[in-house]
Amino acid sequence: MRHWLGALAFGLGAFGLASIAKADCVIGEPGATRSVALGPDRRTVQIHVPRGFDPARPAPLVFVLHGSGGTGAAILRDSKLAETADRHGFIVAAPDAGIPVDRGFVWNVPGVPTITGDVPGPDDADDVAFLVETVEELASQGCVDDSRVYATGLSGGGRMTSWLGCVAADRFAAIAPVVGLRAGNPRKAAPERPDPATCRPSRPMPVIAFAGDADTTNPIQGGGAPYWSYTMHAAEQRWAQLNGCATTRPTLWVSASVYEEGYADCRDGAEVVGRITRDGGHSWVADNEAMWAFFAARSRPQN
Repeated sequence: MRHWLGALAFGLGAFGLASIAKADCVIGEPGATRSVALGPDRRTVQIHVPRGFDPARPAPLVFVLHGSGGTGAAILRDSKLAETADRHGFIVAAPDAGIPVDRGFVWNVPGVPTITGDVPGPDDADDVAFLVETVEELASQGCVDDSRVYATGLSGGGRMTSWLGCVAADRFAAIAPVVGLRAGNPRKAAPERPDPATCRPSRPMPVIAFAGDADTTNPIQGGGAPYWSYTMHAAEQRWAQLNGCATTRPTLWVSASVYEEGYADCRDGAEVVGRITRDGGHSWVADNEAMWAFFAARSRPQN
């Protein structure tokens, strides 16, 4: 009798431990979007859980970062990434940035002025820390596969996405800036070139970037505001150097209005791809299907 009771107690204990170890994700209902407070400062994040999501299986995660003065809710709506997520089974997180401005928010890219002209200071929110801690929180809840976390963003969100590639390569598997590709801050003495000291990723970072050749806010030809300055080509070239790419890809027209350029034969398959929309402006010119195909082919190496 005692042997039976002991076996039962052991079985229940083991069941309890297994249940804890395999906790199902309860972040939201499949196919729904909800506002969630995440991170140490309990910041607002719009979370879209894809249709068909299995709460017992961690899913890939794509952050979509709003432009300067925007909100997570607005970029989730405008990017239509929730619809892409429903087709392909990834979670989308659209957070608000950490620095309030007017009716929206701006991202903290250290050393780079925001649209207000101010350079973020030590008292401003650390957006990199917030995003990394959000990944860890969602992964600990059994919601997210932390080897398959990606970032994209529009304009100022694209610059923030680029910054994540520079300083958080140990957490993100690939990045996709939209009208905002950077490879570090502009050099102070020669702003037409990126400063190599300001972008030193810990590993090769796969990059696919989207832009329009008629963008006058963040022109691919360079110039513009102090946070911009160098060309998109210069940013691509710098990422190719960082990723050890050996081949320049020939320009390829993927449609009547979109061409693709970039670099191949890179370390660890970390290709650098630029997709340019002819006559495209300062807007969400990304091809979400092409973006997800690029992301889906890559995962972060485990330490």
